[in-house]
Amino acid sequence: MAAPASAPPALPVRCRIKTRRLVLAPNLRGLSQLFSQRRCPAILGGNDAKSRGGRFSYWAADPIDLFEFRIGQTDPLDRLDQALSRYILASDQPRPLPPEMFCGGWMGSFSYDLGRYLEALPTTAHDDLQMPIIRLGFYDSLIAYDHHSRATWLIALELDDRVAECQAAFDKLSDCLDQAAQIEYRTFDHANMEAIDVAGTHSNMSPATYLKQVQKIKAYIRDGETYQVNFSHRFDCPFRGEAIDLFHWQNQYNASPFAAYLAWPGFTVVSASPEMFLKRTGSLIQTRPVKGTRPRLDNDELANRAGIQDLLHSPKELAELNMIIDLERNDLARICIPGTRHVEEARSIEAYPTLFHAVATVSGQLADDTRFRDLLQATFPGGSITGAPKIRSMEIIDETEPTARGLYTGSIGFIGVDGNACLNIAIRTIIITRETAFAQTGGAIVADSDALAEYEETITKARALLAGIAGVQTQTQDSPSTLTAS
Repeated sequence: MAAPASAPPALPVRCRIKTRRLVLAPNLRGLSQLFSQRRCPAILGGNDAKSRGGRFSYWAADPIDLFEFRIGQTDPLDRLDQALSRYILASDQPRPLPPEMFCGGWMGSFSYDLGRYLEALPTTAHDDLQMPIIRLGFYDSLIAYDHHSRATWLIALELDDRVAECQAAFDKLSDCLDQAAQIEYRTFDHANMEAIDVAGTHSNMSPATYLKQVQKIKAYIRDGETYQVNFSHRFDCPFRGEAIDLFHWQNQYNASPFAAYLAWPGFTVVSASPEMFLKRTGSLIQTRPVKGTRPRLDNDELANRAGIQDLLHSPKELAELNMIIDLERNDLARICIPGTRHVEEARSIEAYPTLFHAVATVSGQLADDTRFRDLLQATFPGGSITGAPKIRSMEIIDETEPTARGLYTGSIGFIGVDGNACLNIAIRTIIITRETAFAQTGGAIVADSDALAEYEETITKARALLAGIAGVQTQTQDSPSTLTAS
């Protein structure tokens, strides 16, 4: 469609949402493979686990505009506000889509380190990856799939009444569906995740250092400075495979409802996140913190049932989640209409391919003039991956983790031109840059945490990521011709 903008237009571009609804289920993996070959692809979901979280998957590429905020710049929220205001929805535009569906607009990522610009925080952790703090593309056409109705939507934004360009976008999207149905892609053998030797992978801290830092955090808790700190460490290893193969592997063996794939110049992101940070639908705002984990084992239902019962009845895990529910309620109080905040679901256990998680849902109503920047100012980063109280916990994270988190525990998602938004928490997320894959995992440290048990929990989480990295590279070398047609 339109060429990338070299400078913001003098007046906002008026957008109209145009759609076509097709009663068909596309080849999800074929679409991901196809879009990965285009410029700056953005894929959200792309697997059947999406039916449990957010309902819709999206494929987009070739953004017509870009917004980036990097370390050294100032006023990120002002700059973001200006970028989001470049495109506005026509005032007489009816909504031809399901209420929560992304209609077109901005897709991309927010680094955890954006929090340093929202609060006065130290910056002692070494930022070795130098990723953008914010990186968004404006996508004026996309394919959406509704996992509930099994319908596919072609969506295009008609910009300033440019009807011909909108029609050309529909033709291109239709061609994508046809090509995806025929595309060939690599298949991968099942991996034994429990057998992955994490000890053989480079980490930003040794096991002994990890255990020492947990004891340091517990001392802060005993001193009354904090109640809970989400502490993490990072693994890295050489990566010579194809990033989209890793996304396929995760969607096959570690499918998660808030999975994402972003490929920007200099780095690629493969996320298998199970956690939603924020979802705005009109005036409704929701957050779904995850707190509490047990491993899920292949072919051992007895052990899995025992793990669920242990998670359900663990006072420690319940206390962890309740702390974060209170924190999220307080964050939402900063932007919600008084009296509208409530806990929709205090606690439920959700099953994923490799883990069981405890999840809560907190929601409220926003005033009509609430801007996206207001949401970030009030809530970012998510409390489930910082701790409580949030600011002191973030200070302790900076003190105890040797490297800056970058995108890890930040957010990936969309901000629609209609004001709707949905962001994940970027956990279970792999960053690929400089022919290296980085995978970071963590967990909540509280007063009665057992340091070794906390370390083992992070290893359980890491294995599903490292297994994919190893499996993709091994099979690429051993079976370069293993291709499957849809």
